[in-house]
Amino acid sequence: MRLLGAGDSARGVALTGGVSSDIWRMDLPGGPICAKRALAQLKVAAVWQAPVIRNQYEAGWMRRAAAAVPGCVPEILGQTDGVLAMQFLPEARYRLWKAALRDGVADPVFAAEVARTLARIHASTAADPTVAGAFPTDAIFYAIRLEPYLVATAARHPDLAPALQALVANTQANQRALVHGDVSPKNILIGPDGPVFLDAECAWWGDPAFDVAFCLNHLLLKCLWTRGATAGFLACFAAFAAAYLAGVTWEPAAALEARAARLLPGLLLARVDGKSPVEYIQTDEQRNQVRKVARGLLAAPVDRLAAVRAAWEKEITP
Repeated sequence: MRLLGAGDSARGVALTGGVSSDIWRMDLPGGPICAKRALAQLKVAAVWQAPVIRNQYEAGWMRRAAAAVPGCVPEILGQTDGVLAMQFLPEARYRLWKAALRDGVADPVFAAEVARTLARIHASTAADPTVAGAFPTDAIFYAIRLEPYLVATAARHPDLAPALQALVANTQANQRALVHGDVSPKNILIGPDGPVFLDAECAWWGDPAFDVAFCLNHLLLKCLWTRGATAGFLACFAAFAAAYLAGVTWEPAAALEARAARLLPGLLLARVDGKSPVEYIQTDEQRNQVRKVARGLLAAPVDRLAAVRAAWEKEITP
């Protein structure tokens, strides 16, 4: 990538976080950069494989996002052979949103800002149908998202398999914008000028409702991680949903909300019974709380995100 001159040397330090890539801080003569290499077999106990070419589409998503909302992603420095080099963002100035939530810092204003940024990215790409041709990633998205989350969960809950398979089919059928695919607090930095999105390996021309449901799912689950901040997390959920739906311009907002509300319980259940369970839900009591809410909503779907939030709040509030 021509980032190291002849005779120059570099040192690398492995960074933690994520299961799909090796991520390194590389100290070059001109300063540190972040280098990321996609893995063919993800770092989980189950067999979970995905093509390493997804790294190329991650770079493509970042470029499109930067064009829609300047500063919302790190600067790309190079990409080749499954490795992506990008600007290194120091922890002192860019705090991980997941770390803040773990510490009980639940800021609805920031949650709304994340949602508005995401809506602007979706709106910008939905307005340009030519983007679809640059992201022929249906198979990758199925392998890294739909199969390990919804299909694998259906195998654990055969009575819900028709409902979960219907969610897969509906998600695949609503291809409307460029989707990040992993809008999680672990992939969002609280930057000095707003949210910064990382880790777009799942980039897909598909259903933007997936990104909405995926992020809101994390805000619900955090209630089981940091109990004392439950009210704040639920406020973040409401702020995110309202801000995002206000930015939907490419289709009726109610239609997108309905898809997200129906998908969300499937993703909830997937985070305890799919191939990528969240690490902080560790007791059977917590898992059963998730299962109770998710199974109930999958059996009797709702079309409004507030209804999902209410069902969750009723179950986890003493």
